[in-house]
Amino acid sequence: MVRKTERDDLELLNLKDRALATAVEGITIADARLPGRPLIYINEGFERLTGYSAADALGRNCKFLQGPATDPQASEQIRQSLQKNRDCTVEILNYRKDGMAFWNRLSISPVRDSSGQVTHFIGIQSDVTARREAEAALRRANEQIERANSTMKHDLNEAAEIQRAWLPQAIPSAAGYKFAWTFEPCQELGGDSLNILRLGPDHIGIYVLDVTGHGVPAALFSASLNRLLSPIPEQSCLFTPAAGGGPGFDIASPAKVAATMNRQVSFDPETGKFFTLLYGVLEISSRQFKYTTAGHFPPLRVGPGGLVECPSAAGVPVGVLPDFPYEEHTLQLEEGDRLLLFTDGAVEATNENDDQIGQQILLEELGLHRDLPAKACLEKILRRIDDWNFGDIPEDDVSLLLIDVTG
Repeated sequence: MVRKTERDDLELLNLKDRALATAVEGITIADARLPGRPLIYINEGFERLTGYSAADALGRNCKFLQGPATDPQASEQIRQSLQKNRDCTVEILNYRKDGMAFWNRLSISPVRDSSGQVTHFIGIQSDVTARREAEAALRRANEQIERANSTMKHDLNEAAEIQRAWLPQAIPSAAGYKFAWTFEPCQELGGDSLNILRLGPDHIGIYVLDVTGHGVPAALFSASLNRLLSPIPEQSCLFTPAAGGGPGFDIASPAKVAATMNRQVSFDPETGKFFTLLYGVLEISSRQFKYTTAGHFPPLRVGPGGLVECPSAAGVPVGVLPDFPYEEHTLQLEEGDRLLLFTDGAVEATNENDDQIGQQILLEELGLHRDLPAKACLEKILRRIDDWNFGDIPEDDVSLLLIDVTG
């Protein structure tokens, strides 16, 4: 066994002194037995950190590092810990000799003698200014993001209110008919739109349209299209100048409406925006519904005898092929008929197996609830679509519009 000598003890003590002196952190020792607990030792790290030399610091209480912006609560925490002889770790704003502030992570531990009496306090000090400034910058950035998000959310809500204003506000009344509709965007703003418009004493215009995409761009495009489908003749595609050059306006045929919009809305390859449209004109007295399907699903029709097939009118989406010759079909409606117009979000909803709900299930729902009032029937259909959707958020907007022929 190697016997420790006084020389070994001295070398170990010198090693500890050198380690304390050269440590990166500032290290101080305060005498707890003297009034004011003055410093009796500082290392080179303390001198580099604070700019105070041993001659400046020894014999003084560490409070000389505090300044005008030092948090009184942090100072009180240190004072309480010293008074109660407890360990303490605190981040406090201190000041260097040249007056520059820095964030000091200060750890204080009591040193006890063999009887348990506290004789000294050791302080370890680290400059954490860079981290505190980074945290403050991150907080400011997060606050800016929150403000921006709040502004964007407010703007989206405002835009959603404007979009809802284009939806039917007061459904036209027509003897022998009931109308109902519902609109469920997959985001705050949607690319779908629909409306029921009085065009004259014996005619009602009805449309559903679906702009490609979602969100703000689709909603802005949809809003611009609604202006073209306005009931105001001077600014609308739904009317044409009166035949023979006379005063007033005539009601445009559905095929002509699609063709006019196709000329005015040209395809933009950069944005890739186009839209599908089902537009029809209902003649109240004759129960004839003339419609065109520009890349859109035809209506679903259920009568007293069951499903009645509604053909598609030849027509590509609006804005794809210039000068496309759109066609139209005429349905002769009967008392007891129920006609459903919809956008693709209603039939392309997918379940957990990635199966689409399809038109057949819509027809089943339409027939199952045909004795319910129109609005209640739509609610049942929408609930079935929502139940079919895999996940909480639908992938596409859903628009439904129902026409009941009540007799």
